[in-house]
Amino acid sequence: VIDVHSHLGVYPSPGVTAHSDGNEATAPNTAEVWAEHSVWPQDPGFVTALAGGVTSLQLLPGSANLFGGRGVTLKNVPGQSVMDMKFPGAPYGLKMACGENPKRVYGSRGVSPSTRMGNVAGYRAAWIAAADYRDKMAAAEKGQGEAPLRDLKLETLVGVLDGEILIHNHCYRADEMAVMFEIANEFDYKISAFHHGVEAYKIADLLRENGTCAAVWADWWGFKMEAFDGIRENAAILDRADACTVIHSDDALGIQRLHQESAKVMGAAAQVGIDIPPERAIRWITSNAAKALGISDVVGTLEAGKMADITIWDGNPFSVYTKAQKVYIDGALAYERGNAAVNPVTDFSLGTSAQHGGAQ
Repeated sequence: VIDVHSHLGVYPSPGVTAHSDGNEATAPNTAEVWAEHSVWPQDPGFVTALAGGVTSLQLLPGSANLFGGRGVTLKNVPGQSVMDMKFPGAPYGLKMACGENPKRVYGSRGVSPSTRMGNVAGYRAAWIAAADYRDKMAAAEKGQGEAPLRDLKLETLVGVLDGEILIHNHCYRADEMAVMFEIANEFDYKISAFHHGVEAYKIADLLRENGTCAAVWADWWGFKMEAFDGIRENAAILDRADACTVIHSDDALGIQRLHQESAKVMGAAAQVGIDIPPERAIRWITSNAAKALGISDVVGTLEAGKMADITIWDGNPFSVYTKAQKVYIDGALAYERGNAAVNPVTDFSLGTSAQHGGAQ
């Protein structure tokens, strides 16, 4: 099981200000920051996610900024530092955000962006600067002028333009996702996935045509205006249109039961006459998720030659009664329900009732 959108480690438990390291909300463009430099590997959420069958996950910065910084894909294994957990060879992601969050955060301070058009102007200005930086670096390599001073922010953006870093775009409304496609076309980069995508069902064909995944919730909607037009059949409509559909968590509890979140979509779909077989729905938290993260060549399906990341359930994974019994990562037993000798214990949870994990 793979979660493409998590804040474990950067917003760890307990959720106190001292642990709040996910949003560098100091400027609209903070592409220079990397989520991996905020990850606290002792977050007990990693263990409870493992008990829910999660073998890999992408940790992202928050969505306060137009460009929030680099995300990192991890194997869900214990480590002294995040470097022990990093997924080998996984590309970095760049978190972008459209809509209400950036304009609210910065508009409330009396600076740009304070509107959606301000958001778009900020994206375009950043990509123009990145393209100019790339051109100057290329010219310097040919002996045509001096190289500019190294700029971590622009370096990340150039990584996107060069296809080395994947865009993961927080976006709710269909019209705004369409605008983000226009910007991507203008500056010749690809959006790997829209995250949350409450209105993604309205542009399923556009997502399919662009090869962009929609990472969505099963039924989380209505908590702000841009999330108002949500429907429980969102993922089902996307899947029926053959768009790359992913169920994500964005939540320390939801990550423990992504299989049940997928089942909720199947149930909602059945009520409106959309039949989704389980062998298709399982892709939402396995192979499609791997595709969104750029790691589908090594995980996401059970095939010879791929990494042996396997969750073994005690029944139909889409049943509310089913639990993960064993989880293997790289062929090694990482979790076994009820086996204290195997299951990881974080320093933070040692000596507490939560020390042996278990989905909460």
